[in-house]
Amino acid sequence: MLASLPESELEVGTDRGKKALAALEKRFGRVQALWKPVAPEEAFEIVRRRLFEPIKDEKARAAVCREFARSYVEHAAAVPSETQEGGYEDRLLQAYPIHPEFFERLYEDWTTIDGFQRTRGVLKLMAKVIHRLWQGDNADLLIMPGSLPLFESDVRNEMTYLLPPGWQPVIDGDIDGEKAETTALEAKQPRFGQVNAARRVARTIFLGSAPSSVAVTPGGRGLDPGRIVLGCLQPGQSPAVYTDALAGIADRLHYLNSNGDRSAENVRYWFDTHANLRREMEDRKRRFDDAEVRKRVETVTHKLFSNSSTFDAVHVFTPHADVPDDSVLRLVVLSPDHWYAKEARRQADDAVHDYLKNHGTQPRHRANRLLFVAPDQSTVGRLLDATKTALAWESIIADVDTGRLNIDQARKRQAQAESKAAADALPRVARECFKWLLCPVQDDPTASAPSIEVQPLGTSTGSAAAELDRVCEENAFVIGTWAPIHLRDKLAEFYWKPDKPHASAAGFWEDSQRYLYLDRLKHKDVLAAAILKGSHSPAFFGTACGYEGDRYVGFDLGRGRVSLDDTTLLIAPAQATEIAAAIAAEAARKGEASVDTTDPTPGGGTKPGPAGGTGGAVNHGGGISPPPAKARVYHGSANVSPTLARAELDTIAQEVIELLAREPTATVRVSIEITAEFADGASDTIKRSVSANADTLGFKSSAWE
Repeated sequence: MLASLPESELEVGTDRGKKALAALEKRFGRVQALWKPVAPEEAFEIVRRRLFEPIKDEKARAAVCREFARSYVEHAAAVPSETQEGGYEDRLLQAYPIHPEFFERLYEDWTTIDGFQRTRGVLKLMAKVIHRLWQGDNADLLIMPGSLPLFESDVRNEMTYLLPPGWQPVIDGDIDGEKAETTALEAKQPRFGQVNAARRVARTIFLGSAPSSVAVTPGGRGLDPGRIVLGCLQPGQSPAVYTDALAGIADRLHYLNSNGDRSAENVRYWFDTHANLRREMEDRKRRFDDAEVRKRVETVTHKLFSNSSTFDAVHVFTPHADVPDDSVLRLVVLSPDHWYAKEARRQADDAVHDYLKNHGTQPRHRANRLLFVAPDQSTVGRLLDATKTALAWESIIADVDTGRLNIDQARKRQAQAESKAAADALPRVARECFKWLLCPVQDDPTASAPSIEVQPLGTSTGSAAAELDRVCEENAFVIGTWAPIHLRDKLAEFYWKPDKPHASAAGFWEDSQRYLYLDRLKHKDVLAAAILKGSHSPAFFGTACGYEGDRYVGFDLGRGRVSLDDTTLLIAPAQATEIAAAIAAEAARKGEASVDTTDPTPGGGTKPGPAGGTGGAVNHGGGISPPPAKARVYHGSANVSPTLARAELDTIAQEVIELLAREPTATVRVSIEITAEFADGASDTIKRSVSANADTLGFKSSAWE
């Protein structure tokens, strides 16, 4: 006699059925022969024989399975380690045309549900799945978890009738169907839509996690990313499209949960009938008004630029009335309303001109102390949404901590992880948004309005403040170190006149703060350093501490004897040379004991006179010695940093070579010597490129050792 006794209580029926089963078990237990339940490998053959005709093209089957195995080896880091074993291809062959992972999920997860029969239940479900895929001309090389047609009512009902109530809205809203979030995501992202990546990922997660809502499966709830990719990936596809789709649906779906930080190696994903906190978060985002959002963006943006070494003050979304009109160098960050776009820059330009002209109801006098950062039009909306998301998660955490919102520990951990992720993302989004540096310039002093030069701020390397400093320095928007030659040129262009060959250093500093056609100096010490450096050479300017009548008080030329204060005068070099010559000639004529171009007595002065010789020095015996012999040859050498070669060579050319070349009788020769040593030897690419460039540039010598 062969007897098959029911295993589940649902099949036993009433109490009388239970008593009958107990009696039969006792009777048959004496003589029974236990049969091992069907293993997944045996189930492969059972399902294939019951649902498919015998395989006629063995070569095609072998080719498909071989390509799957090769793909798993190629993308070993993205799939479970078991796929790298030599026997996995045999499992593919045994299960063909169904993927082994599909069977694994059915026999390991779904059979834990009370009432789901290992053989008949799997056969019944797979019959409906195969029928629907056949009708839809499904082109998958194997029937995979990602192929599961949950949009079909028969398949959906077969999979949910043993699950708790509430799975219908989960499938329709999140997983599969015309109105599902996954379908909407694929419509917005053609890269996902081409392979139905979002739906395939969601179906795989459902197949591997839905049973855990009834019975806890060994190994923890949900699927890890590697097993999700295994349920979707086909030969010729990249795992990245599915990992990206997973990240995309994790940010959108209301019933998809994870157990912590998504970047962690042990993260797992599962669906549940209880909505995650994302829907609550989305509802709360609408509660925050513009003032709250603006305040948070202001705080985040101020932190981005507050550590700048170039600016003494940073004003974020500050009205022009509250931006002081003084000598401090200030950065003004424009509000999201005054965005910048290359094709539509009026919003930002109008705001900049408004700040330059106005200080509240009064005109602004020091417009050259302001630079501006404007938000990018294309990312303003994303920044505002990211800010609302961060505020919403923070409010959820606050309500959980105060007891106003009761959730389980898993969802609390999720909320904490989401809140941290949103807060961490906000500075990155803000930096991508506030990426345009706007610098007012005025090349023509007679122009009615300044123009605005725009430079992008890099968003991928370093800090925002460091990037701001770099762009300001490289584009000379702010001058931190000024060569005397530039000061001399500005004085010659705008200040020195035939009838007034001197200019006030204090007046120049004041004007540099007002007029946009003058260089924007970082602070007053930059000007002082340029004056002090230039006072050591007669080529730039002479100095004095006052002008009384027709006399310069405290005159000096080329000896660095300058006292920097509000009375300092800068004298045109031609006139200063004439004055120095006249002083020397007068001293020689009078036979003074020493020659000095400054009056040693307080309040003393020197009178400009006609050009003359420099005179000789007075010796201690009372006679005048002949003037010292003039230098006839100059030699100079300098070490130049290879990383700063362009800037340093430019400075040397302006401040040394240019001065030497201005002497009419001078013959100036300049040569450059380059030595490079390679500890490990130079590569062939470097050797070829350098040698070719040296030949093109006409190097006198170029050799490798």
